[in-house]
Amino acid sequence: MGVYSGRIQCLTTWRIRRIPRRIEFFQGTLARTGEIDGVRIFDTTLRDGEQSPRTSFSYDEKRDIAEVLDDMGTHVIEAGFPVNSDAEFEAVRDISNATDTTVCGLARVVDKDVEAAIESGVELIHVFVSTSDVQLQDSMHASREEAVDRAVACVERVKEAGVECMFSPMDATRTDDDFLVEMVEAVSEAGTDWINIPDTCGVATPTRFMDLVRMVRENTDARVDVHAHDDFGLATANAIAGFEAGAAQAQVSVNGIGERAGNAAFEEVVMASEALYDVDTGIDTTRITELSRMVEEYSDIPNPPNKPVVGRNAFSHESGIHAAGVIENSDTFEPGVMTPQMVGATREFVLGKHTGTHSVRKRLEEIGYAPTDAEVRAVTRLVKDYGADKQRVTMADLRRFAREENVTREEEVRA
Repeated sequence: MGVYSGRIQCLTTWRIRRIPRRIEFFQGTLARTGEIDGVRIFDTTLRDGEQSPRTSFSYDEKRDIAEVLDDMGTHVIEAGFPVNSDAEFEAVRDISNATDTTVCGLARVVDKDVEAAIESGVELIHVFVSTSDVQLQDSMHASREEAVDRAVACVERVKEAGVECMFSPMDATRTDDDFLVEMVEAVSEAGTDWINIPDTCGVATPTRFMDLVRMVRENTDARVDVHAHDDFGLATANAIAGFEAGAAQAQVSVNGIGERAGNAAFEEVVMASEALYDVDTGIDTTRITELSRMVEEYSDIPNPPNKPVVGRNAFSHESGIHAAGVIENSDTFEPGVMTPQMVGATREFVLGKHTGTHSVRKRLEEIGYAPTDAEVRAVTRLVKDYGADKQRVTMADLRRFAREENVTREEEVRA
């Protein structure tokens, strides 16, 4: 039984609007904002995230994740692929009934998929078809004309059912531009509410992706959404580039999990939007670390320590110069516009080979010592030597070093 086996209850249903930060305090690239007007977050952890190899969420785990996403103010939750199985259908239906946010179900351009999505009661149906020649020929075994016909028919069926529709030309970034425009215009005329631009194989670069988003926007009245994969480590950058090019929404997954190298990460896209562009996403960012740990446990995909925003090292400091600066003013060697408190994390000063005297003094004082300068230097030498042997320096080790150097206790000073 995991840490998050119980239901997580939200104490309140409203959010306090965040106080806009004063980024003008910082110079350089933070001195200007305004490139992005607004950001909507479409979370696909429960659908594309679950398609990570060797990952499967139980019914209860899906409900737990969906509840936190809902409480945090996520704009859309893609709960799954209703036609996939009876269990998947039930999970999607129940999440749709239990949450306040818009819930989405996925469907291929196949009648049974669309009908299952309609029957599940979701508010948004995400219809997709391949548009690149390689996928049409060697995956779908269909012609371009057949793809267009099936896409139009399914979009029309979703709209007839009175449900909001999103259409994705799968593998858009490897699709012939003229054919992509033809497909976009056809489904737009059929009434789709959204066009999602998927970088299915993660080959986009930010500048090229911006050009593609602008091209699609010029050929549709539908709102534009983007879906970036991380095969070259560019997913978050491409999602942000999509916003800069006028996309209204980005599809993300918590911890960036998903097919192959994964998707644009929920926490990265949200915090980049909030902290670097000064956009109020409406997301309760203080629960990001909690959500990340939950998905990490349920997916059995560990976060690397250096994972942006949610990694164990994201707000940790060992280097003497960095730690000394952060102790004086955290803005010195942290972004300044993103603090651990903003994402529900804590700052940590790690003891090891690179530790300086400032960190050692701070940690000794935290555990009740009042060291002299000479004692701090002596203990620091022991910490560095121990860390140089690739040993993890724990608080128990620090207490042992303090005893070895006869460091004065705080109560002894008071006496």
